Amino acid sequence: MNSNVLVAHSTDVEKAEFYKKTYLHVAISLLAFIGVETVLLNVVPPEIIGLMFAQKYTWLLVIGVFWLASFLAQKWSLSQSKAAQYMGLGFYILLEAIIFLPLIYIAVAQTGGGDVIFQAATLTIAMFAGISAVAFTSKRDFSFLRSIIVMGGFIALGLIVAGMIFGINLGLWFSVGMVLLASITILYQTSKLKDSYATDQYVGAALQLFSSIMLLFWYILRILMSRRS
Repeated sequence: MNSNVLVAHSTDVEKAEFYKKTYLHVAISLLAFIGVETVLLNVVPPEIIGLMFAQKYTWLLVIGVFWLASFLAQKWSLSQSKAAQYMGLGFYILLEAIIFLPLIYIAVAQTGGGDVIFQAATLTIAMFAGISAVAFTSKRDFSFLRSIIVMGGFIALGLIVAGMIFGINLGLWFSVGMVLLASITILYQTSKLKDSYATDQYVGAALQLFSSIMLLFWYILRILMSRRS
C-alpha cells in the first residue's frame, strides 16, 4: 500500500483500512482516557484538584498551557515517524485527562457515583455514531461548515476567557451551543477525513476525532450536572 497517497485518491481497500485503523485508534484513545482518568482520581489529592478550579487565573493558565500543548500534540500526530505520532496521541490523552480531572471529580461528588458520567458518555457515543453515519452516507459537501466552526470557536474561546476573568457563569445555553459546535465539528471532520489525510496518517485523524468527542462529552456532562444541581 502506498502510504503517501491521500485517502481520497486511494483504492477502496486502502480507504477501508484507513477508516478501520482510524476508528480503532479512537476507541483505544477513549479506553486509555478512562484508564488515565481513573488513575488520576485515585492518586491526585483532592486539595490539588481543588486548586485547578479554585482560582480563576490558575485555571486560565491551565487552559493556555493545554492549547499550546495540544498544538504540539497535533504536530507530532501527523509526523512521518510512527513513534512521534503515537507520542502525540498519548500526550494529548494525558492532557485531556488532566483537564477533565476537576469536572469528573465534581460529577462523582455531586451524584455520589458515576451515573451521570455514564449517561453523558452514552449520549456522547450515540451522538458521535449518528453524526458519523450522516457524514458517511450523505453525498453533501460539508466544506461550508469550516467557517462556522472557526468563527464559533473564537467566540466560544472569548466567552470562556471573559467568564474566567470576570467570574461570569456562562450558563446552560452556552453548554447547549458548545454541544452544537462540537457536533458540527465532528460532522465536518468526518466528511473531510478522506481529503485531509494520507493513508498512513490514521493516528492524526484519530486524534482530531478524539478531541471533538471529548469536547462534546465535556458539555453534555455539564448539562446533565446542571440538571441535578
